[in-house]
Amino acid sequence: MDEINTLFEQRSEAIRAKDLDGLLAFYSPDVVYFDVVPPLQYVGSAALRGRFTHWFEGFDGPIGQELSELTVTADGDVAVASMLIRAGGTLVNGPQISQWVRSTSVCRRWDHGWLITHEHVSLPVDLATGLAARDLTP
Repeated sequence: MDEINTLFEQRSEAIRAKDLDGLLAFYSPDVVYFDVVPPLQYVGSAALRGRFTHWFEGFDGPIGQELSELTVTADGDVAVASMLIRAGGTLVNGPQISQWVRSTSVCRRWDHGWLITHEHVSLPVDLATGLAARDLTP
């Protein structure tokens, strides 16, 4: 679905630019967000604002965002999108990072367009070590 594909491309642009207000505009006020970092969930736009602010402040310069394998299933006013995202950049404390994460988003069509109501971002775990498998590529 083109509208949903556009939403995620524009969201990636906001992330690359570290545009906090622009990024939050893609999420519903009552969003539930599961991230790769604690706590278990962020609920509501105020909590998400805090999370994204901390994320942006951790990078010196832009945050790289590359979407891959975006798949959208929609029925009426609800859509589910899954994708792989390569995120990276230079951390404030110096190292350059790049890793692929998995993301699944639930979107709802409102009067003014589509918004993300739930998002789950994850990293695969190596069960033998208990560590995130950060070196995988699609």
